[in-house]
Amino acid sequence: MTTLPPPGTIEFPQSSLEKKVYSIVENFSENIPVTNDKNRLGYCLFKFMKGEGDPPKVSIRSAKIKVVGISIDELAQKIDAELKKISE
Repeated sequence: MTTLPPPGTIEFPQSSLEKKVYSIVENFSENIPVTNDKNRLGYCLFKFMKGEGDPPKVSIRSAKIKVVGISIDELAQKIDAELKKISE
């Protein structure tokens, strides 16, 4: 019995909102070591940027991500500052 290879993944264009938000989260990979946590936070922040989700401070707490080497409040402030650069 064999398995098929996984399906191909299509990357978002560099100029898309999705790519920008997920890149911001990836920049904090030393503070968010778990890959699934980064993906979950990226999705929550993407929803926030579309006007459907919670701000970073609430999203970090509700996503229940593991944060290392920095406080949750400080991480939320840094992410919020980066998100403001995107929306300008």
